[in-house]
Order: sequence, then structure tokens, then C-alpha cells
Amino acid sequence: MKYAQLSLVPTPDAWLERASEQVAVLLTDHANCEKKAASTALNLMYRYVEYPDLLDSLSKLAREELRHFEQVLRLMRDRGIPYEQIASARYAGALRKNVRTHEPLRLLDLLIMSAVIEARSCERFGRLCEVLDKELTDFYASLLKSEARHFENYLKFAEKIDAPQGEVAARLEVFLEADAALILMPDDQFRFHSGAPI
Repeated sequence: MKYAQLSLVPTPDAWLERASEQVAVLLTDHANCEKKAASTALNLMYRYVEYPDLLDSLSKLAREELRHFEQVLRLMRDRGIPYEQIASARYAGALRKNVRTHEPLRLLDLLIMSAVIEARSCERFGRLCEVLDKELTDFYASLLKSEARHFENYLKFAEKIDAPQGEVAARLEVFLEADAALILMPDDQFRFHSGAPI
């Protein structure tokens, strides 16, 4: 199944302007996002051992996300940016509220939610290439292909879950609408997945 788009709205220009002004926060939270993406893949591997193809794909994805984490840390060290704890964005937690609690629809929703998060990251990487310095532009451009593959893989596995016909498309619409609302909603906290800056 092909999907026309995996973001209903583009990243606001105001967010891009804030990203260019707060590169240290951007990179710190990006590192956190890569860690969380690896953790999500590992958690799914632990919980859903009955899907061997999914396990294999998630193992590769987790390793790739951790390599990206290491790359971000290297960029931060080269720029003299300390890696410090910062609060998470509201984004993933708010999306997670749409995940149903009964199986196999819980797994279906987790896969679709993960696809939407990866798609938003991919969209933001592309937009960041418009405003950042050459080193960071080259870095984010290099991540685009893998992020696109990640959201495609999550959707591919969602389509294999035993669910009513049309359920993937319907649930994808729910998560895309939630993503769009969060991306456009005024946000007083700047993070990699934050909304429109106040």
C-alpha cells in the first residue's frame, strides 16, 4: 500500500528560525531522539517476539539509530557543546495517547505512531538543510534516506498485522492529524519535535 504523504503540514518557518538560533538545544534533543528511537525498537523487540521479520528489521533499525546518536554526539563534541539532560518535548507523549490498549491493535498503533514520528523527523531534516551551516546541512541530508526507510518499514509491518480492512489507513489518518496539530500548536519549549515557537 502506498501513502501519498506522511506529513499533513510542513514545519513552520518560525521553528526553523529558532533551530538556527539554538543549535546546541537542537543537537542535544536530536541526540535524545535517536536514543529514544533505538529504545522504541528494542522495546518492540522484547514485547513482540512472535514476529520474526519484525525482530530482524527492528534490530537493524536500533543499531542504525544508535549510530546516528553517536554521530550527533561527535558533532556536539567538535563544537564544544556539552551533552546535558533536558526535558523532553510534548510530541511523542501526546501522540502516544492515541495508542489503543488491546492487541493486536496496540501493536498496529505503535507501528503507525513510530512511522509518523520517523516521517516528521525526515521532514525536519530536509527543512533544516535550508537554514543550517554546511557541516550540519551535509549531516542532515545524509540522514534523509535512512529516516525514510524507517517510516516505510514501520508501515510495511503495520500492514501485516491482523486488523480489519482499511484499519492502517484509518489509524494513519488519526496519527497524522495529531502530528499536524502538535507541529502547528504554539509551544514555549524549543525541541526537535516541538511546535510553533511562542
